[in-house]
Amino acid sequence: MKRVRVVVRGRVQGVGFRVGILDRARASGVTGFVRNRGDGTVEAAFEGEPEAVDALVVWCRRGPRGARVDDVAVEAEEPQLDAAFRLR
Repeated sequence: MKRVRVVVRGRVQGVGFRVGILDRARASGVTGFVRNRGDGTVEAAFEGEPEAVDALVVWCRRGPRGARVDDVAVEAEEPQLDAAFRLR
């Protein structure tokens, strides 16, 4: 089990970033959350099998069509055993 928190900077709000993460996380069995922050970034926590978590981080580096990702900060965290993946 692996958990990371990511903060994505760039043109990442209003382009379907959260929904893209939500769909991919649920399809791959990853739990956690995703939310828009007031500073224009998107924050997410991914928890699950290491390969699935890593694949979501890779997707965040490019994002959906229409996004412009300038930076992705990734920080390891202790697993919290979330029950599902949710939008905040």
